[in-house]
Amino acid sequence: MQEQTRLAHVAVMVRDRASAEKVNALLSACGDYVVGRMGLPYPPKNTHIISVVLDAPADVINSLSGKLGTLPGVAAKAMFAKDGGV
Repeated sequence: MQEQTRLAHVAVMVRDRASAEKVNALLSACGDYVVGRMGLPYPPKNTHIISVVLDAPADVINSLSGKLGTLPGVAAKAMFAKDGGV
């Protein structure tokens, strides 16, 4: 039986460039679930914003968001689509 997946958006804000390698490693580890990814630098606030759309089991999404949020200078939040759509 195939595991149920959810559509979600994970918003990531990176203020400590030293964490960038770990952020990318965590995102790459979930690469099979990534629908799309976009990164935007915002130099005036010394912040890099990454938007990631995933189609993955809820536990994978929550785990990724949690691990990202524990990195120094990184904030992450997941937003799930409602069942059957947005």
